Amino acid sequence: MSGVRHLYVHLPFCASRCGYCDFVTVLGREDEHVPYVSALLAELELHRVLLAPELETVFLGGGTPTLTEPAALARLLASLPPAAEVTVEANPETVTPRLAEALLGAGVTRVSLGAQSFQPRLLEVLERRAGPDDVRRAFGTLRAAGFDNLSLDLIYGIPGQGPADLEADLAAALELGPEHLSCYELEAKPGTRFTHAHGPELERQAEAMEDYFERVVERLTGRGYRWYETANFCRVGERDLRSRHNLGYWLGHDYLGLGLGAVSTVGGTRWRTTPRLAAYLEALTRAALPPRELEPLDDEVQRRELLMLGLRLDEPLALPGVAGAIDSDALERLEQLGLARRDGNGATLALTRRGRFLGGAVTAELLA
Repeated sequence: MSGVRHLYVHLPFCASRCGYCDFVTVLGREDEHVPYVSALLAELELHRVLLAPELETVFLGGGTPTLTEPAALARLLASLPPAAEVTVEANPETVTPRLAEALLGAGVTRVSLGAQSFQPRLLEVLERRAGPDDVRRAFGTLRAAGFDNLSLDLIYGIPGQGPADLEADLAAALELGPEHLSCYELEAKPGTRFTHAHGPELERQAEAMEDYFERVVERLTGRGYRWYETANFCRVGERDLRSRHNLGYWLGHDYLGLGLGAVSTVGGTRWRTTPRLAAYLEALTRAALPPRELEPLDDEVQRRELLMLGLRLDEPLALPGVAGAIDSDALERLEQLGLARRDGNGATLALTRRGRFLGGAVTAELLA
């Protein structure tokens, strides 16, 4: 089937900005919610020709999508193309029974809940509004509404965090029994107020990241979760509970991004839409494409990206698709060290378990 089958929709509005966040966000601006959704739908119409007749995934990210004015959010969901997997990100404090029922009724199949931590003092460091009880309440509310595919986000390497805190977070998350867990190391961009406030502690945490990473993997795989991507885990059973939308990115599929600051990769070209709300709204009010930065992707760049992203997964990567991107001498060294392996006839490549723990360093070594 021709056409793009993965659609990302960015809803940037937030009640407050977490100190470590570097996503495109807009604080408050309730009066802009309705015009913004109208602009999103206008942009969708301008790009409709790029989409396949049937989509595989739709993902609403942010920002805080569930903070969007309810009627506007309902209108957006009703107007988007249907897809096999429809994911909405949610902050715990925004989840109510009415919202949960509205999402389910609108065809949302999966909710990704931003927990980050279950330790109040660490949530305070992250400047998160929701507390541990809010996370548990939101999770229960979504379950009660009928959602059977819920994901939790956790962060490790938070200033002030220790191994016992991480163990407690993992235990609290496992007690809820989510179908999916995303566990990310904290990345604070240089020069932000967060790095100014926590610089020395962030340096200390950086030294502990490898230990944290191994703890996360051992704990979750020990409880029956599949470590299917570097930072992502899913329950194993009759259903494939991997994030199909993110798999599209990691497998190098084309995707269309709508909204403020959204990125698209279609037909060998990548573009990023303006992060300026006024410019975005003004252009689409005229039914014109908003300003964007274009980046042509040549074959070499695409092969290198496919290698770097594909090796994040636990499934072998087809070697013909990345031919020319791999340093053959480096590959032989890594195989001898037990960090990478090819299948018997050399058709596929995968990192070993040890290689996956080293992740980016092994991939960097492989790149020609």
